[in-house]
Amino acid sequence: MTLKDKLAAQKIYLFLGALFITALVVSNLIFQKFFYWHPFDIEIFNTKLFEISVGILPYPITFLITDLISEIYGKKRANQIVVAGIFASVFSLLIIYTANTVSATSWSPVDDSLFTTVFGNTIIAVFASMMAYLLAQLVDIQIYHFWKSLTKGKHLWLRNNFSTFLSQFVDTFSVLFLLCSFGEIPWDKFTGLLISGFIFKVLIAILDTPFLYLGVYLFRQRFNLKVNEELQLL
Repeated sequence: MTLKDKLAAQKIYLFLGALFITALVVSNLIFQKFFYWHPFDIEIFNTKLFEISVGILPYPITFLITDLISEIYGKKRANQIVVAGIFASVFSLLIIYTANTVSATSWSPVDDSLFTTVFGNTIIAVFASMMAYLLAQLVDIQIYHFWKSLTKGKHLWLRNNFSTFLSQFVDTFSVLFLLCSFGEIPWDKFTGLLISGFIFKVLIAILDTPFLYLGVYLFRQRFNLKVNEELQLL
């Protein structure tokens, strides 16, 4: 690769990292709003399918990005993005904690009680999400590269979906378990939200497979990569 190509690859990696961190942090901030997407009128364990948090909407993007980075940039670079995501989550947590401790003025459009209602539980949410996220992403990257090595870089759909399915179950189970343990969500909602959230994430994982294929194709065309070949950054 020429120096120009390496600089271009580095810039793309930076933008992918920015998208990843944005999706992760935003999903932590908006998680308290739940909505009901009803393609089917089905109820599972007292929970409508799909009765899910809006935080689940940007979250699958993080797994798509780590799979793309794993495929093109390698396991080490994917792990670096995961660590950067943890750092960003902790930093956002400190900002929210600081903002919550100072008193609002009498004319502030958002008073103390409203701010606490919206963001007050974010500390617990971010902690739960970080633990679940860290475990799920490590599982995702490990399984992805296991299948990549086993198939010698072929059958992209297999490693993308197999790694994401398991890691999304780990993530959904872990974050709900922690939130229920901290009293943020009642235990009688646990099973229904687990099944509903996992099925929704599986559907999204299946739908994002063509986008992964497109991303890998564009990278291979731009940087003239062979199957199973990875970019080496500066």
